[in-house]
Amino acid sequence: MDSRIDIIKGIHPGKFIERELRKENLTQRSLAERTGIPYQTINAIIAGRRNLTTEQAIKIDSVLNLEEGFFAILQAYYDIKQYREKELANLYTGSPRIRRILFWDTDFDKINWGKYKDAVIKRVLERGSKEEINEIQNFYNLSTSQLKLYKPGKIRQYRLNQKTNG
Repeated sequence: MDSRIDIIKGIHPGKFIERELRKENLTQRSLAERTGIPYQTINAIIAGRRNLTTEQAIKIDSVLNLEEGFFAILQAYYDIKQYREKELANLYTGSPRIRRILFWDTDFDKINWGKYKDAVIKRVLERGSKEEINEIQNFYNLSTSQLKLYKPGKIRQYRLNQKTNG
């Protein structure tokens, strides 16, 4: 079970239950009937709107012929992942003073600056101005040597070298 859990840990148990139901050719209603868990609860778990209790996890394990505790462990790993993401979100409050257009493909106000720190730094290094690079360096409290670890693409390096040489 450990190797299977390692592959999928952090995924909401509902996603895995949905997959198992499809594999076994079962419906949510039949799972509800076999476990005694209300259909609405099963539906909410599969949709990711509700977490599994230990009692529910054991009942579903039994019906789907999985090792006892499988879904309880999966739920625990999911809870840990959610907690870590919340911690990272609280680590960097506010947002850096950079152009919103740098993140045209996402909602700037909803970016988790802690969770996506590496991606943010790389994006700013690739597309940001010198002032924005300095802002990101200050925002994340990075030294110049730490910032260099996030290597931008060769095109951007060439452009930076041209500006500093000329």
